[in-house]
Amino acid sequence: MSVFIKWFPNSWFQIMTKDIIVYIDPAYLRTYFTNYPKKIEFSKWPDEIDGLPEELEKADVILVTHKHKDHCKSVTVNRLKCADTLVVAPMRCIEELGNDVKVIKPEDEITFEDIKIKAIDSYNTEHGSSTRKVHHKGYGVGYLITIEGKTIYHAGDTDFIPQMKELGDIDVALLPIGGKFTMDIHEAVDAAIAIKPNIVIPMHYMGADIQEFKKKVEARSNIKVAALRIGESYQLN
Repeated sequence: MSVFIKWFPNSWFQIMTKDIIVYIDPAYLRTYFTNYPKKIEFSKWPDEIDGLPEELEKADVILVTHKHKDHCKSVTVNRLKCADTLVVAPMRCIEELGNDVKVIKPEDEITFEDIKIKAIDSYNTEHGSSTRKVHHKGYGVGYLITIEGKTIYHAGDTDFIPQMKELGDIDVALLPIGGKFTMDIHEAVDAAIAIKPNIVIPMHYMGADIQEFKKKVEARSNIKVAALRIGESYQLN
């Protein structure tokens, strides 16, 4: 059974199978979609900017990694959820998302239908390449999502952390490479080599050169890098 992984900036993914739709960090910020022809905006400043990059299916599960507005935005979550959608987020997201959320912390595990979800630490380190150390340990999470027999790792906003060496078998790793709030290209290459996924999809670019990342990873390993354009999907068989 195929799994389709679609990317929107910064770290927003849709994971879709025949039966299930999962979103990770859905947060519509107008600046990321200025030139994207499919965007739909329902309200604009001075009201809260409410939009979607394109017509999107309703969610079965929404996973949020941390409280920053490019990852955690209630109007976007509300656009994508329905009455029985499971919304999962760390405690610090409650202020933005409200109380109808399954609170999760690192090492917690959840099963939803045939999906297994595990929260993983996600944070900036003292010696990591991120230049803004705003993601403190315990504030946010990454996710391991096992769906249709495949395991997808969404790292969240993080540097290269020791936990990445202990994730087990990963089919796809979604890794930030931007270097300001997260690890940069060089550190993300080291993280990819340590994780050993079959495929890496870079995210949270912040102006980083994704082709440079691709070349460096593929020069040092057999890992495939899928550098997605906005709204592009990767088919995982």
